[in-house]
Amino acid sequence: MASFMSYFGGRRDPKSSARDAIVTLRQQLQMIEKKEEYLQKKIDEELAKAKQNAVSNKAVATAALRRKKASEAELDRLAGTRLQLEMQVNTLESANLNAETMAAMKKGADALKTIHGNMTMDKVDATMNAVNEQRELANEIADTISNPIYGDMLDEDELKNELAELEQDALNDRLMDAEHVPVHLPPGATKVQERQQPQQETEEEAELRELQASLAM
Repeated sequence: MASFMSYFGGRRDPKSSARDAIVTLRQQLQMIEKKEEYLQKKIDEELAKAKQNAVSNKAVATAALRRKKASEAELDRLAGTRLQLEMQVNTLESANLNAETMAAMKKGADALKTIHGNMTMDKVDATMNAVNEQRELANEIADTISNPIYGDMLDEDELKNELAELEQDALNDRLMDAEHVPVHLPPGATKVQERQQPQQETEEEAELRELQASLAM
């Protein structure tokens, strides 16, 4: 029924038609190859028969050579037919590949068209401008939030006065600490005192000896 409809112009799938044609051509090529094998075998047999009868029976040898020539001519015709079929198969396969490639590309183009929809460059530019504006607004908001609320309410003169008072208190504390620090003699004075120390120890020893002497009396 399908072949009947196709014969009268029924619509068929181009891909299916191409595959069917390629399959049919390859089947025909297989038949030709088998025929070529048969003819080549026949040619070899006739040649062998002609050699066997070349001396003893020339008529048989001549008939074998005629059959051999006929088989060779048919083999040549089949070789030409096989070449045409192979070229047609290659052409169909290439055309089928091109058709499938174009179908895939069209499908991809349709998908891109669906993805883009009503998108235009003007809309893209407008969207990007809106994004940039919102980004700038977000940065301004972040800067505002990060600054102290009371930053602009402070009196600069009041801050300077308070800082001056803190500096004066620090100086006063340093002066008070300086009054309680022990006085350190210069290195020279220390050396004189160290030299006088042995003399004081000698006088004490002298007094001790005098006391011991008085007790002894």
